[in-house]
Amino acid sequence: MICQVCSAPNELDRELCRKCQSKLLVVSGSRESYDEGSLGGGSLPDDGISLDEHLLERVSVLEEIVKRCAETLKLLLDSLNRQEKNGFVAQAGLLAMKDLLERKGVVAEGELLDLWEARVDHHMAAVEKRERFVERRERLVAAYAGDKKERFLELLRDAELALFALETDKALKLLEEAHRLDRGNAELAFFLGETYFNEGDADRAGALLRQVLSHDPRHFEALVYAGVLENEAGRSERAIDSLKRAVAVKPDAFLPHFALGALLALSGQLPKAETFLERAVEIEENGEAWSLLGTIAYERGRLKQAIDAFQKAVRLDPEDEESLYQLGLCYLDRGWTQKAAERFQAALELNPNRLEFQEASKLLAPGSGRALPKVSGEAADLAQKAQGLAAQEPQKALAIYRRALKIDPENPTLLIAYALLCSSVGRTSEAVQTTRRVLAREPGEMVAAAAYATLLEALKAEGKYREGSRVAEEMLGVVRSNYARSIAYFQRATALAEMGEDLDGALHAADLSLRLSPKEMRQFPLAAKGWVHYKRREFASAVDCLKRATDLGETPAGLTQLGLAYLALGDLRAARQAFGRAKRKGGRASAARGRLESKMLEQIRRSLRLDEKMAQRGRKPGTSR
Repeated sequence: MICQVCSAPNELDRELCRKCQSKLLVVSGSRESYDEGSLGGGSLPDDGISLDEHLLERVSVLEEIVKRCAETLKLLLDSLNRQEKNGFVAQAGLLAMKDLLERKGVVAEGELLDLWEARVDHHMAAVEKRERFVERRERLVAAYAGDKKERFLELLRDAELALFALETDKALKLLEEAHRLDRGNAELAFFLGETYFNEGDADRAGALLRQVLSHDPRHFEALVYAGVLENEAGRSERAIDSLKRAVAVKPDAFLPHFALGALLALSGQLPKAETFLERAVEIEENGEAWSLLGTIAYERGRLKQAIDAFQKAVRLDPEDEESLYQLGLCYLDRGWTQKAAERFQAALELNPNRLEFQEASKLLAPGSGRALPKVSGEAADLAQKAQGLAAQEPQKALAIYRRALKIDPENPTLLIAYALLCSSVGRTSEAVQTTRRVLAREPGEMVAAAAYATLLEALKAEGKYREGSRVAEEMLGVVRSNYARSIAYFQRATALAEMGEDLDGALHAADLSLRLSPKEMRQFPLAAKGWVHYKRREFASAVDCLKRATDLGETPAGLTQLGLAYLALGDLRAARQAFGRAKRKGGRASAARGRLESKMLEQIRRSLRLDEKMAQRGRKPGTSR
C-alpha cells in the first residue's frame, strides 16, 4: 500500500503510514472510471467510489495533518516558554550573585560587566567561525585533490569538533595541517585567509589569498580581500587593480564598487571615486557610500548635492558622527545656523570629548619629575615602536602593544599605554577592562593616577558620565598630588556638565582643577570650565575659557565646543573658522581615513557573508537565484 502523502510503501494491514504517520486510504477503481460526468459531481460505476467521497477522504487526511502540526507547534511554544522562564531564573541568580559579591567588595560591577561583554564577544566570534566552517565544509572536501583523503577528512572532523567546543586556536592548527596535505585547495586556503584577515593577521591572510588567486584568478571574495590588504600595506595601485578585477567578475555587486570608490577617494581621485560610488548606491542603499559621495561633492563645491548625500547617510545611519559633522558644515555654509548647531551637538554627543592619543597621553605624566615605571628589554623596544605608530596607524600599534604585553604582561606602563590607545580608537570596553586590571593591584599614586586618568577618558568616550563622576570621586579618595586631583576635578566637572546636573558644583570643580593643575595641562580644566559655562548658557564666558584652552592645545572636541559657543553668540564667521579647524585637526582629517577604512572593512565582511549565503541558497535544489 502506497501512502498518499509521502509515497512510502506500507503493509496492507497498517492504518497509519510507517514514515509520516498519516492515515492510509484504500482507493479502488481504474483511472478510466473518472469520466467527465464524475467531475461534475456524478457517481462512478458500481465497482468504484464517488469522487466526492474520495475528496472527502483527502480533506480528512489534511485535517489530520493540520491537527498534528498544531499540536507540535503547541509543544514547541510550551518548550520555548519553559526555556524563557529558566533563562530568567538563571539570569536572576547571576545578578543576585553579582550584587552579593559587589556588596562584599569581591568584584566591581563595571569590571564584571566589561569582562562578561568581552567573553560574549569571544564566544560570538567563535560561533561565527564555526558557522562559516559548517557552511563551507562540503566545498572544502569537494576541492580536495590529494592522495590522503582519509587523513584530510579526519582533520576536518577534528577541526569541526574543536570549533563546536569553541577552541578556535586548536581548530585553526588542524585546518593548517589539512592545508599542508593539499596546497592546491583554494577553498580551504580562502577559509583560512579570511579567518586571519578578520583577526587582523595581514601577513598570513595575504599569503593565503595569493595562493587562492594563483589557482583561481577570478575568485571574487579573494580579490576583494586582497585589494584591502594591498591598500593597508600602502600599495594603492595594486589594491585598485585587484578591486577592478573584482568589479569585472561581478559587475552588478555593490561591494567591489563601494570598496574601489572608497580607495579612490582616499587617494584623492575624486571624479573616478564618484563614478564607482554612484554605481554602488544604485545597486544598494548604503550610509557609508552616501557619506563618501557627500564628502566628494562638498570638496568639489557642489553644496546642494553634498547636503542631499549627507542627509541620506544620516537617515540610513543616525549614529554616523562624521556625516552629522559634515552636514553641520554644509548647513553653516548655507547660513542655516540652528540646523548646523543641532548637527554639531549631535556629532559631539556621539563622540563625547574623546581625546586623541597624543593629547590624552599628556594626562599621564606631566612634568619632567614624574614618570611611570620603565619598560625594559624587548618589551621596551616594542613599546617604543608602538608609540611611534599610534598616531598614524593605531591598529598596528595595538597589535605591537599586545606582543609587548605577552612578554611583560603585568607591566603597568604597558597596560596603561595600551588602554589609552584602545580608548582613543573607540575600543573603550577593552580600555576599561585593562585599567581596572591595573587598579585592582592597588598600585602607587603615580600609576594609580595614570590608570584613573585613562579609565575616566574611556568612560567619557563611552558616554558613561554618571559612572565617570563616581570614579572621579573614588580617585579623589586615593590620590594626593595636585596634578592627580586636578584630573579628577575636571573630569567630574565635565561629567556633571554633560548630564546637566549640579552645574554650580561642576563650575566649582572646574575652578578647583584650574587652581591645582600644572601649567602644562591647564587646557583641560579650562575646556571643562568653558563647557560648564556653555551649559549654564553663559556663552561669553564659555568662549573666553574655550578659546584660552584651544590656544594652549587644539583638540577636535574643544574646537567643536568653541564653535558651538560662537554660534550661540551669533558670531558665524568665528564659528565657521572653529569648525573648519576641528575638521582639519587630526580627529577629523587623518583619523577620518582610519574610520573610513574601518567602516569599509566592516561593510566588506558583512557583504561577503551575505553574498555567500545568497549563493548557497541559489545552489539548493528547487530554489531560484
